[in-house]
Amino acid sequence: MALASSSPTVGAAPAVHRASQLTRGRVRAAWVFLAPTLIVLLLVAGWPLLRTIFFGFTSARLSTMDSYDFVWLDNYYYLLIDPAWWRAVWNTFFFAVISVSIETLLGLMVALVMNANLPGRGLIRAAVLIPWAIPTIVSAQMWNWMYNDIYGVLNKLLMMVGFISQPIAWTADPNLSIWAIIIVDVWKTTPFMALLILAGLQMLPQECYEAARVDGIHPVKVFFKVTLPLIRPALMVAVIFRLLDALRIFDAIYVLTGNNENTMSMSIFARQQLVDFQDVGIGSAASTLLFLFIALFTVLYITVGRVNLSER
Repeated sequence: MALASSSPTVGAAPAVHRASQLTRGRVRAAWVFLAPTLIVLLLVAGWPLLRTIFFGFTSARLSTMDSYDFVWLDNYYYLLIDPAWWRAVWNTFFFAVISVSIETLLGLMVALVMNANLPGRGLIRAAVLIPWAIPTIVSAQMWNWMYNDIYGVLNKLLMMVGFISQPIAWTADPNLSIWAIIIVDVWKTTPFMALLILAGLQMLPQECYEAARVDGIHPVKVFFKVTLPLIRPALMVAVIFRLLDALRIFDAIYVLTGNNENTMSMSIFARQQLVDFQDVGIGSAASTLLFLFIALFTVLYITVGRVNLSER
């Protein structure tokens, strides 16, 4: 009896060994297939990043890139005491938090509409994606014309309905310029959020909704108790993608307001130092700090989200 009971264990050992060999083989094959992509990424992204970090410790200027001195942390100290840099940091985080929050809420609403079984659903999906398909430079310039205080259509419409009594310089007003940029970004990027959330909605099991319908549970309660928890991973992915994009915002702000300090982001500040002032050291240090801010924010967001998901 003892021999009979031990035979399955003896027979299972080769099977476990074969499974481990198969797993190792798949891992090796995965690395082989990924190697070309990783090499390209290292050449295209890794080398410029290392050069940027390197120049952040030097006094290099755009006109004299071959002759520079090591100043070590002097460039970072200059940024830490520069009010313009901290204004750019505040503008960037304010823009990112407000715009991504609004886009997430609107994207969720649009995704629910696109996921509903409505007539003409395909036409609705195509129409919603049009703003996202327009290049950012084009959409920003289009809104720049609409914002114009002399011939802009936005002022004309608001004056026609009586909301304002005289034209407003949307992108020149210090109190309105950042909100004007947020409106452009929300209009442009909400379809992207809706598309990612819609992908999560279409993967939900329909059995839960059928059971809730049979039990007579109110649709609002079903949304908060069933839909929202189930699409939380998709929401996290959508938010982290948009945060990464919003924290490095450059093109829309530059087209609408240029180097205006009231709306200057960290990317525009780094570009101003590199190109306008030709100070490669300060510009590289600002770019490095931007990279560190984004990396730290991403790690914190993923860590907190993972903890919350594991607790559930």
